[in-house]
Amino acid sequence: MRDPFPMSRRLRVRIAMGLAILADALQLVFFPMFVEGAPFPLDDALDAVVGGAMIYLLGMHWEFLPSFLGKLVPGVDLVPFWTLAVANVYRKTRNEPITIDATTERHAASTNPPRS
Repeated sequence: MRDPFPMSRRLRVRIAMGLAILADALQLVFFPMFVEGAPFPLDDALDAVVGGAMIYLLGMHWEFLPSFLGKLVPGVDLVPFWTLAVANVYRKTRNEPITIDATTERHAASTNPPRS
């Protein structure tokens, strides 16, 4: 399946970091203004949407699991888990070599047939 929105790895990380900072800011600063100390379904919905977006942008990484589980413990949800998770994924993947997709290799082989 082809990606409907092809983006470079750098752009994906930048979008993910911006989204993580925005989500953490909403959860730490703005959401407590409306519902203090009570379960807030919008907070859970935001975590689900951000988690899905992170998996789409960066792939599945174990670093995203504490972002979900940290919301279950009172007081721990004050840690900006999404921002830390994206920063850790970036740190781990920035030195990995960029591999060429198999479909790109097939396309290059079909457009440039070997000469005999």
